[in-house]
Amino acid sequence: MQDQIVDLALELTQVTKVKMADLAKIMLHTQILAMNARLEAARAGEAGKSFAIVAQEMGAVSQQVTALAASLNTVITENSDRIQDAGQDMSINFRGSRYADMARNAVEIIDRNLYERSCDVRWWATDSAVVDAVEQPSAEATAYATSRLATILRSYTVYLDLWIADRSGRVIANGRPDLYRHVVGSDVSREEWFQRGLKTADGDDFVVCDVDRSAQLAGSQVATYATAIRKGGATKGAEIGVLGIFFDWEPQAQAIVDGISLSEEERATSKIMLLDSRFRVIASTQPDAFGQPYPLKPTDAWGHKVEKGKIVAYGLTPGYETYRGLGWFGCIESTLKG
Repeated sequence: MQDQIVDLALELTQVTKVKMADLAKIMLHTQILAMNARLEAARAGEAGKSFAIVAQEMGAVSQQVTALAASLNTVITENSDRIQDAGQDMSINFRGSRYADMARNAVEIIDRNLYERSCDVRWWATDSAVVDAVEQPSAEATAYATSRLATILRSYTVYLDLWIADRSGRVIANGRPDLYRHVVGSDVSREEWFQRGLKTADGDDFVVCDVDRSAQLAGSQVATYATAIRKGGATKGAEIGVLGIFFDWEPQAQAIVDGISLSEEERATSKIMLLDSRFRVIASTQPDAFGQPYPLKPTDAWGHKVEKGKIVAYGLTPGYETYRGLGWFGCIESTLKG
């Protein structure tokens, strides 16, 4: 609707200018006829005096009509320009608000997904096979835990791997030892997910790290969740290890940004992104943008702004249920028509 207003205002301006130009031609022709009539009246002498007065009045009326037409043309053009400007502002504000809603929706969808991941890590950390592998370590307990993790991975295809680390930070089991052969035995004591996971308050607590690439998982983009494995699987039990689960971030996030409902024309001039709390691109419709900084300077949790010929719309995650979110933003950048 807003674009139609702009188009109608532009069409009105163009039609008005054409019609006024036609009227100016008619008035010019009328003035020429009036001038010729006065010349002929003068040549006729006394007999043409009355006709000369009519010709003179015709010229005066023609000049008045010409002046009125010029004034009308100016007024209509000015108002058409104002309508066009107002329509363009309305169109930009409408698009900006719509894009901001889409941006927030994108980050809401991913957070709903990640809420489930926070549930998974807390649940699986109480699994008897996971607890026994750390609390009563043996070859049999480790083998059973590995089997149990592999079963989970077959059912939950959104994960790359699941790791069990003892209290010292040594990985003692993972769910895909055939694919990730060097995980077991590795030292993760300095990894953020392990250190923060070991410090979780109780079995209802968990941590999640910013999305990043994991060298041990073939450089894949992962969102890592962790929580302490507790003695006896009890909510208040002592920390005896850490469970780390590695969400396969790239295909899930890519499906979300690619699925935003823009028209083909809009998509051709736009890029859709998910940004972390440091305004680092963690998903984008633009290839190879992962990890790059984006200069978003939000003034609110939701909104848009126009800068350098582009609309930049954004929405901050509101979180989902008990998952507060990580301060991520959905963001759409769209180039305005020249």
